[in-house]
Amino acid sequence: MHDIIIIGSGPAGLTAGIYACRSKLRTLMLTSQVSPSLITTTDLVENYPGFPGGISGFDLVERFREQAVSFGLEIVESDVSSVERVEAGGSGAWRVRTSGGEYDALALIVATGTEYAHLNVPGEQEFTGKGVSYCATCDGPFFRNSHVAVVGGGNAAVQEALFLTRFAAKVTLIHRRDRLRADKTLQEKALANEKMAFLWNSVVDEVVGDGVVKSLRVSDVRDPGRKQTLEVEGVFIFTGNIPNTAFLKGVVQCDEQGFVTADEAMRTSAPGIFACGDCTRKLLRQVVTACGDGATAAFAAEQYIDGLKGTSYSTWSPH
Repeated sequence: MHDIIIIGSGPAGLTAGIYACRSKLRTLMLTSQVSPSLITTTDLVENYPGFPGGISGFDLVERFREQAVSFGLEIVESDVSSVERVEAGGSGAWRVRTSGGEYDALALIVATGTEYAHLNVPGEQEFTGKGVSYCATCDGPFFRNSHVAVVGGGNAAVQEALFLTRFAAKVTLIHRRDRLRADKTLQEKALANEKMAFLWNSVVDEVVGDGVVKSLRVSDVRDPGRKQTLEVEGVFIFTGNIPNTAFLKGVVQCDEQGFVTADEAMRTSAPGIFACGDCTRKLLRQVVTACGDGATAAFAAEQYIDGLKGTSYSTWSPH
């Protein structure tokens, strides 16, 4: 029986692990083998405090991991399939079923993050890995001196488009609106980059190819009958995120998109389950907010466990 099981190994989960282990709670982290934290695929994180020159997402998470392990965090690679309430030790506990076995804990901290959304257009699935990509850091070097497209207008899309200009001869950003929604600093960099072009008020209808991507069929959102073909050798899709919370269906309250509903103490609708980071319903999904969520979730979980054990010091109620 663990005190806490943390599901997910991104900034939120690792911060929760640091705080939980410093409180001498027996803590296990379950990290996915197939859905790693998206921050690890980010080339440059420029807005995390303490790194004025920026740091790669992978390196930042590795620092978090090293620190958490130094405090005693146990990490197991195993994909979670379900969680359920069980009776153990005279009080309720949670059982986590995974691809590698079952684990029990008094409290769970869900920090599973998100995955990239798909366009769900013809050709997208067929050419995934053959010109269709969701990770510029992973696949950018394959497109040296090529013309590639990036679909999206938020921070991820613009940041990854800028990264692709290191390799591609031209990067065309396709966005369904007439302006970007990314941070102003990123917008300025993108608009000033000579390798970047913009296709405004446009959506991709189809990915076309012959073994590999050859072109995109694009239509104007203001006049759907107005269509064009954009010849490219690759397309990178950054149109939003889907929370990795399917295993929680029927266990905790989620919104219509699947994001977990949590209060100011990161408590969910199920006693003993806390949620933090990008998988929760929140205004801003960034590394710095994920870390704050993780610290809060660990502290709230500690108070909850102390209440179960009858060792609570605080007057704050875990219920």
